[in-house]
Amino acid sequence: MAQKILLVEDDPCFGSVLKSYLELSDYDVVLCVNGNEGLEVFRKGKFDICLLDVMMPEMDGFTLGKKIREINSTVPFVYITAKNMKEDMKQGYEIGADDYIVKPFDSEVLILKMKAILSRSKHEEPEPQPKFITIGDYVFNTELRIISKNDEQIKLTPKEAKLLELLYHHKDGLLPRDKALTEIWGTNDYFTARSMDVYVTKLRKYFKEDDKIKIENVHGSGFRLVIEE
Repeated sequence: MAQKILLVEDDPCFGSVLKSYLELSDYDVVLCVNGNEGLEVFRKGKFDICLLDVMMPEMDGFTLGKKIREINSTVPFVYITAKNMKEDMKQGYEIGADDYIVKPFDSEVLILKMKAILSRSKHEEPEPQPKFITIGDYVFNTELRIISKNDEQIKLTPKEAKLLELLYHHKDGLLPRDKALTEIWGTNDYFTARSMDVYVTKLRKYFKEDDKIKIENVHGSGFRLVIEE
């Protein structure tokens, strides 16, 4: 099966030419003409790598890269742009880009860089996730989906368990709403967002007897799991 590329480029001529070249190299390419369109397409699809322009209308490439990283922390992406200042390159890498290629560039070099990135991504072993997680005075068995304290046990639903695991791995930081909705529900709309709020309320009730555990709502952004020492 051909590897799938999300190409976000606002220059229709350059975008079309690059899309055709990549397709001739046996890649499956989806072309978007601005950042907003690119983000919506990324949320709905599954891509092996993303190629992003920086200077685009509606949403620039740096903002798009940040949002992609919030949704998926591992998908590779590369900036292809005319912005060649050191500070621009530094910003791109700080966001999490795997490479930063300045226009004009050799298309064969782009293909070689992509192959190297995709090869590394394919062979990276995922970090093993712990079976037992300590949350305050509770122990969370991620395999059996059980939180326990002393002799008391609560069995979680699959979505409750996945949400709690995501909160834990983002503890003291921010779990973006987009990331949680996409990973657990597979979509991000009004109804799934309301459903997630219900699940967060349930998790708060499970830990209500421990004042050191708080699940905070960061308005418009997401949630934070705070475990006080």
